[in-house]
Amino acid sequence: MGEEHSHAGCGKPESMYIGLSPGAIGVRVENISQRIAAARDHGFAGVEIDANEIANLVEAGGAESVTSQFEEADVIACSWGLPTDWRSSEENWKRDLEKLPRLAKAAADIGCYRVATWIMPASNDLQFDANLKFHVERFKPIAEIVGEFGHRLGLEFVGPKTLRDKFKYEFVYDLPGMMNMANWIGPNVGLLLDSWHLYTSHGSVAQVLELHESDVVYVHVNDGPLGVPIDEQLDGVRGLPGETGLINMAEFLGALKQIGYSGPVIPEPFKKELGDLPDDAARLDTVSASMRKIFALIE
Repeated sequence: MGEEHSHAGCGKPESMYIGLSPGAIGVRVENISQRIAAARDHGFAGVEIDANEIANLVEAGGAESVTSQFEEADVIACSWGLPTDWRSSEENWKRDLEKLPRLAKAAADIGCYRVATWIMPASNDLQFDANLKFHVERFKPIAEIVGEFGHRLGLEFVGPKTLRDKFKYEFVYDLPGMMNMANWIGPNVGLLLDSWHLYTSHGSVAQVLELHESDVVYVHVNDGPLGVPIDEQLDGVRGLPGETGLINMAEFLGALKQIGYSGPVIPEPFKKELGDLPDDAARLDTVSASMRKIFALIE
C-alpha cells in the first residue's frame, strides 16, 4: 500500500542511513524544527518524529508546510514511536486505537512509513501462551490501522536474561520468537532489530541473514562492556556503537546490507557518560562520530 502515498520531503534512500532518536542519547528537543536542526547540523541523515506534533502541524498548515522543512534541510523523517497504550487496560487501548488513524495518516502525508515499539520479555501475570494471545490480539488492529496508510510496524525484542529473571514467566525475547509473533499479527509487521538485544539473546548474524528486507522495519545499534558474561549483561549499561568491539558492527551492518535493508540505523547507547558531556551539541557530535566510524566498516 505504501507505494500509493507520496514520499515528498523524506526521500526514499537506496541504502541504510544514519538516523537520530534525540531522547535515546539524552538530547532534548521541543519541536520538529529542533529535531531537524539537530540531525542536519550533526551528521544524521534522518530523525524520528512525534506523530502527534506532525498531525497538528499538517492539520494547521498542510503536509507541504512540514515536508518543506525536511527538504530544505535534506533530512529524512525516518520513523515514529507507536503512541498507543496497548500495554494496560482494554479501555486505554481502545481509546488510543480511535486516535491512531489520524496519526498514521499524518505520518504518511509526510512520507514517514515506519512505526515501532518494544515488547517486555517477561511477565508476572501471564504465562507464555496467554501472553502471546494478549499481544497478538492487541496488535492485530494496530497493524491493520497503520497498514491502511502504508506503514510497517516494527516490534523490538528485549534480550538480557538479567531482566527476564526478575519476573515469573518468560516471554518472547529473541529474533525467531519475535518474527513468529509478527507473522501471527499481520503482513506489515516485522522487527525493530537492536544489535544489543540480538547479542544478549544469544542471537547471531546468521539469523539476520535468513531475514527478508521486509522483515526489518527499524534498527538500533550500540555496544556493551567487555568482561561481562552474556547472561549477566544489564540492559541499561551499554556503549556507543563500535566502542568496545563486543558486538561486531561490521558483521551486523554487513548482514543488513546483504539482505537489502534500506532504512534508518539509530544509535541507542544508554551510556551514562553521555550525560556528563557539556551540552547537547557535544552529545550529538560524539554519537555521530561513532556512527560514521561503524558505517565506514561496510563501505
